Amino acid sequence: MKSTDEQILRSAKEIIVKFIEMGRLSPSNVHEAFKDVYATVDDTVKKHILPDGPTHDAKK
Repeated sequence: MKSTDEQILRSAKEIIVKFIEMGRLSPSNVHEAFKDVYATVDDTVKKHILPDGPTHDAKK
């Protein structure tokens, strides 16, 4: 796993943990929420690193 991918994964994890701590997310809903948060962070980071590169939506 590349360093950027590891940082994206860690960031998404931290966001989910904060949502749970704040009561905005139930642990039973983590699976779906994590996918959405990860995709958003991934798209945002990769658009700034590779402005003309593919986005997460292009992979679908």
